[in-house]
Amino acid sequence: MKKADVLRLASMPLQSPTYPRGPYRFFNRQYLVINYRTDAAAAREALPEPLELDGDTVSVQWLDLPDGEGFGAYAATAQIIPCRLKGERCSFVSQMYVDNSSPLAGGREIWGYPMKHGKAALTVNGDTLTGTLHYAREHVATGTMVYKHDAFRQDHAAEQALLERTQITLKVIPGVDGKPAIAQLVATKFTDVTLKGAWSGSARLELIPAVNCPLADLPVRQVTQGLHMVTDMTLPYGRVVHDYLG
Repeated sequence: MKKADVLRLASMPLQSPTYPRGPYRFFNRQYLVINYRTDAAAAREALPEPLELDGDTVSVQWLDLPDGEGFGAYAATAQIIPCRLKGERCSFVSQMYVDNSSPLAGGREIWGYPMKHGKAALTVNGDTLTGTLHYAREHVATGTMVYKHDAFRQDHAAEQALLERTQITLKVIPGVDGKPAIAQLVATKFTDVTLKGAWSGSARLELIPAVNCPLADLPVRQVTQGLHMVTDMTLPYGRVVHDYLG
């Protein structure tokens, strides 16, 4: 294989790249977002500088992604901490667990999404939207929400703004000597967001302490809202907004 051929590869391995080149379009991407008040000091400790905490309300999100171009179908659970960077309101992706190697590798290698392998599921059971997460075969999180109780609500501006808010990730990749080769804050913003449905209502959240899936380190003080959304959207490449090695 020639040098030019190597440089044309989207990802490793060369015989069968793990993911193609982006951007990446998602169809019928479904969210369960449970917002809750937590310990502000713990949330602040989970934010890398120069990010600043924006209140004491964080979220655990379940995602069902049945059709992701280049990535296939998968499910995910993430913990999100609202923050500010140079005055802009952003969402810091603190933890994320997925069940498909292609988006796991791509998410970490391109954008720095903090993805580890876990078994997330988002399902409708009777009158309840239910998210579950298992890590290392142990049940570590459950979220439940009423199913489409405000079906005739017309104003979805808040949900649209949330989906279009800048996401921040911490991308740390070591070099072959074990020292950081990349240490950056990366900003990514979904584009071409089509909100196909949005519902809010009562929700509950249970987080079980687990050493390698520490969602419960941001304890649930009070659940404030559940959100259920269905979208089509595009994940473009990101940009570096802070370089720790620069």
